[in-house]
Amino acid sequence: MKDTYILSVESTCDETSIAIVKNGCECVALTILTQMDTHAEFGGVVPEIASRMHSENITMVLEETLKKAGMSVEQMDAIAVAYKPGLMGSLLVGIEFAKTLAYVYNKPLIGVNHLIGHIYANNLEDKLEYPLLALVVSGGHTELVIMKDDYDFELLGSTLDDAIGEAYDKVARVLGFPYPGGPNIEKAAALGTNSYKLPKPVDDDTYNFSYSGLKSHIINLANTERMKGNELRKEDLACSFQTVAVDELSRKLELGLKNTGIKNVVIAGGVSANKYLRIEIGKVCEKYKAKLYIPKMLYCTDNAAMIGAAAYPLYKRGEFKDLSLNAESHAGVCD
Repeated sequence: MKDTYILSVESTCDETSIAIVKNGCECVALTILTQMDTHAEFGGVVPEIASRMHSENITMVLEETLKKAGMSVEQMDAIAVAYKPGLMGSLLVGIEFAKTLAYVYNKPLIGVNHLIGHIYANNLEDKLEYPLLALVVSGGHTELVIMKDDYDFELLGSTLDDAIGEAYDKVARVLGFPYPGGPNIEKAAALGTNSYKLPKPVDDDTYNFSYSGLKSHIINLANTERMKGNELRKEDLACSFQTVAVDELSRKLELGLKNTGIKNVVIAGGVSANKYLRIEIGKVCEKYKAKLYIPKMLYCTDNAAMIGAAAYPLYKRGEFKDLSLNAESHAGVCD
């Protein structure tokens, strides 16, 4: 059987990435050019700067990827691109670039949901077994989804307000930690103790999540302590926040495992790089004797290899896009 090579493009936020993926499960070559240092000066991603940098760098990223693989665009079977969700300007750079390649080289064009890409990142490490529960945790999304088969999803629950990654970043800003906030909260939490009493969000039998109240509570607590002239124990507050935030994920996942009887679990999204989260979710899976899939660190954050992995089932089905493909800034796994 002939091998299938998909050239994939990822530009949903502040990483310009292109990869070549073989048969949906082998990353032949991957290049990721991050803009993190640039946006750190502003304390977060500036959309206009992000899209301009994508435009400046994407051709160079393609050349580097092809060089690593020792291949050409002519050898590709299809061109894939993340077209939702993300920053509109950033998405458009990647989409127009992929559409141009598909047109010039006469290749099928595949549109991929970025969040589904995060789920399929696990297929680059270990072949997914269905049915599975996917816990999607990123800067913009927190969702618990049943995946019955390739591209067969059922949404169990999602965040009612802020996503967990967004809460990490906002709490980091309140505590005075630099961008990116998530990794800095994690580092600080490892040095602190769970000594601040914080509210448990959505402590019920639904599959929904909420992080707005927890975030607001910490902002008010920090402001009150500073107004009183009290020293804010940053490491302890970071630890207390992380404990409650991750416990929310663990409780909802446990409820899902208990109610569905599913024995496969996937963690997907940028927050899956958090080591404490991995440990706590691992405990839940061990309790229910469920197999846990976690992508290696390279595939946790935004990267084009996961887009190529998610494009492969669509390629096999012949589900292609035409050149009218446009960006969608808002979407969930099931949208």
